[in-house]
Amino acid sequence: MKALIIGGSGFLGTELVQQARAAGHTTAATYATKPGDPSQALWYSLDLRDQERLDAVMAEVSPDVVVNTSSGGADWAVTAEGPARLARAAAKHGSRLVQVSSDAVFSGARVTYDETCLPDPVTPYGAAKAAAETAVLAVYPQAAVVRTSLIIGHGRSVHEHVVYDLAAGTRDGCLFTDDVRCPVDVSDLAAALLELAVRDDAHGVHHLAGADAVSRHELGVLIAQRDGLDASRLPAGLRADSDLPGALDVRLDSRATQRKIRTTLRGARQFLTTKG
Repeated sequence: MKALIIGGSGFLGTELVQQARAAGHTTAATYATKPGDPSQALWYSLDLRDQERLDAVMAEVSPDVVVNTSSGGADWAVTAEGPARLARAAAKHGSRLVQVSSDAVFSGARVTYDETCLPDPVTPYGAAKAAAETAVLAVYPQAAVVRTSLIIGHGRSVHEHVVYDLAAGTRDGCLFTDDVRCPVDVSDLAAALLELAVRDDAHGVHHLAGADAVSRHELGVLIAQRDGLDASRLPAGLRADSDLPGALDVRLDSRATQRKIRTTLRGARQFLTTKG
């Protein structure tokens, strides 16, 4: 199988490239600013706003599957419109497409969300991700849209670095006790994405998040305990008392997707009990 990982130099993309290569897949990947390990993949510079360049990469790689892990934050042209361009290119080339989305598409009004729930975003980033979902499935109904949550692993995630900085006293702020998500281990997520990528029947919306709902503060404590840090140094607070936009409590129900795949989506209380 030929796999093309869009955003392959990012945190999730790097893990996907490594796992695809280890599984024996011919692997290519794209980057925005700097390529990843040349021993793991063939690397291509790509800006998803550039349809001509996208078509050229797709034609050269001719992938069987494409997994889009890239994100331009709240930049509409990248995060919303880019996946639509990618869906058109994948449909044209007959490539399977997996579009990685986010729990940010939900407001938190109903707390727990399964794959049947419609997006109701409350932030520009969430709105862009929701628009990407709609566009991808409209352009290419055979594509898979995969919503996930906070991605943790190997000490390299944004969330882990925040914990390290807070514990060291080099960062201001706190970890919220009322901001709840279902964190997922990056290795579990990558393995599950690759499983879905090779399944012809894996189209439509899927959820891939961890089994445990934890607050940002509890997540920080688990990370600190795993890595031998003083968890008592992690300041706690309430997001409801801040002016930060976004949902408070969003829990992705991944049970329907879990029944379709072999990879176990472990909860944070499990995958953060050992260092790594």
